Amino acid sequence: MDQPSSGRRRIAFFGGSFDPPHLGHLAVARAAREALGLETVLFAPVGSQPLKPVGSTASFGDRVAMTVLAIAGEPGFAISLADAPRPSGEPNYTLETLQSVRKELSADCELYCLMGADSFVGLRLWHRAAEIPFVAPLIVASRPGQSLSDLKALLPAGLAMKPSEDSVWAEGTAGQSDIEVRCYSLLGQAGTVAGQRTPFYLLPGLNVEISASRIREMARAQAGSSESGGAPGHELLPEKVFDYMRSRGLYR
Repeated sequence: MDQPSSGRRRIAFFGGSFDPPHLGHLAVARAAREALGLETVLFAPVGSQPLKPVGSTASFGDRVAMTVLAIAGEPGFAISLADAPRPSGEPNYTLETLQSVRKELSADCELYCLMGADSFVGLRLWHRAAEIPFVAPLIVASRPGQSLSDLKALLPAGLAMKPSEDSVWAEGTAGQSDIEVRCYSLLGQAGTVAGQRTPFYLLPGLNVEISASRIREMARAQAGSSESGGAPGHELLPEKVFDYMRSRGLYR
């Protein structure tokens, strides 16, 4: 079966721009934590994304600070600087970051890579994408507007997929979690991953319609407002993140 191994600590790496971190990010992390019994979700703001040469709007320092505020008080959520800007100025590659994180974990830990559907649909373009699931099995959360009806078509070259023996599973069958999880197996068919097998988890029932780009647009449009409580975007963000944005004048 492709369920996470019992008795081992489950750690999920959750990378992204977090520009800014919003309630959608938190909803995805909570769902994954509850459904898959994760001990820790590592929120890792990225320094420089290879496929986004323009970069993030807010500085890395501001994005880290906002992420720390967003996850404060959340059980099992922690900040990670594993994807911090490189001294060389080179972009951050997820595969290399996951390899580094995995080396730092103890032998009793299982590392996963958590991402939204918007990231998964572009996975084929990532650096050495086919190797990523074998370093850290993927947990993919659905998102409005991103179709995951044909997962096989979205896979990087060299990978195949088949349903696992337990195609729908959730942690805590005694009612601890009612979040749907669909389980699959990814099979390596070529290159360095040929003959390898790794689990793949899909959370298909999450429909949190929040966009960081939309929040930035709303913040720019509201640049002259003095009313924080009723300002557009306030309801999409943790309150401390919204206050930080306004105090720093971000996205204006």
